[in-house]
Amino acid sequence: LKMSLTVNLCCRRRKHGCPKGGGWGGIAFYINPLLCFSTLTDHKVMEGEARGKKNIMEPSVTNYAQGKESFYFAGHDISIRESIDTYGALIWPGAIALCQFLENNQQQVNLMDKAVLEIGAGTGLLSIVASLLGAMVTATDLPDILSNLTFNLQLTWGQDLERDFPHPSHQYDYVLAADVVYPHDCLEELLETMRHFCRPGSRTTLLWANKIRFQSDLRFAERFMSSFHTSMLTELPQQEIRIYKATAKE
Repeated sequence: LKMSLTVNLCCRRRKHGCPKGGGWGGIAFYINPLLCFSTLTDHKVMEGEARGKKNIMEPSVTNYAQGKESFYFAGHDISIRESIDTYGALIWPGAIALCQFLENNQQQVNLMDKAVLEIGAGTGLLSIVASLLGAMVTATDLPDILSNLTFNLQLTWGQDLERDFPHPSHQYDYVLAADVVYPHDCLEELLETMRHFCRPGSRTTLLWANKIRFQSDLRFAERFMSSFHTSMLTELPQQEIRIYKATAKE
């Protein structure tokens, strides 16, 4: 059975906002806080990579036209419409790499009937693929990234986590994160959020995929590895992408 899935994302990030949360279809969507760049140089690096996306074809991409990328994962055609107005409305290489890994390593990472949380979901590609692989997915990101949804619950990195996502009523088998680490002001809050969902006794597995662009990415990786029991599932040297698996330290 082949099915076509289309996601439209043509929105802009706002500088500040009061996030609210909600749901859509079989995937629940919530929001997390705005990510702010720390330096103009880093901002230009990200902008350059975003502009270059139209000229660089990822292995699973079958078409790129008028802000549209087409993928084939888990026996389904997936069409994603992007916007270059915001980083969160673009598909970044870490998300594609993690999608490919999950599809090609289903015995190693079995998502069937698993509760999965994605943080920084962006276009929703990774959450869609996880859902197609059998997971029950909660996808979280900024309100403007998911502006076509109705929101009623917020996920603010590092804030009110126990109130909004109390343990153990919000316990997940897997937490997914792709390209959520780059120079922004919320890296400490991001790590705290990871620790909240992947805590001792939770049996939660965290899968983090990221393109390594900046020294701050490496520093975050060091802190990440000191916070959890970690292993590198795969590394793609040409794309400078690493995929980590992490569990809580007991």
